[in-house]
Amino acid sequence: MSYRLIISIVSHDCGDEIVKVAASAGATGGTVLMGKGTAANNILSLLGFGSASKDVVLILVPEEICSDVVTAITESCRDRKKHFGVLWLIDVTTLMKGGVISGGKIMDKECEHQMITLIVNKGYAEDAMAAARKAGAGGGTVINARGTAKEGDAKFFGMEIVPEKDMLLILVPKDKCEAVMDALKSLPCLQTPGSGISFCLEARDFTLLGSK
Repeated sequence: MSYRLIISIVSHDCGDEIVKVAASAGATGGTVLMGKGTAANNILSLLGFGSASKDVVLILVPEEICSDVVTAITESCRDRKKHFGVLWLIDVTTLMKGGVISGGKIMDKECEHQMITLIVNKGYAEDAMAAARKAGAGGGTVINARGTAKEGDAKFFGMEIVPEKDMLLILVPKDKCEAVMDALKSLPCLQTPGSGISFCLEARDFTLLGSK
């Protein structure tokens, strides 16, 4: 069975509502994270529509009900204000559930957006976002995170373990991804080996949530 990860970013305190709507369409649940937008005021930017607090909602669903869940979420947001949020899909290639590992399949259709994920020590996300914006990114969402190891433990992907982290999510058109990644890797705060990690994933079916 193939799965899709539905990612939506909406106004703060609306994440639970998105999960309930998804459950009504067949999803078994979801995870809500707290984030912060980074875009300049009055500028609609992918993932960065204002600097207010945001809810980042992760919902994993089987492929066969993904369309129904996305439709339910989209319809539930039509009465919301314009630019209420965004939604996109990520292909899940491997899933472990109940101790059983299963594989998914990669969709063949052309993907128009990329999701850049950057994990850095706390306090550097704003500098990273400023560099990404100069390279063509519109905005991003910062999620507070933490390392899971203590001092002296093995490094994760060669990255030094410190308790407090910033996770920055930036959604960009495919043709801007390389320029943004080049801008990120040139940051002074990332010149020390192990000071950060970044990776890209295809973001499919990007949708704006809210009134048209």
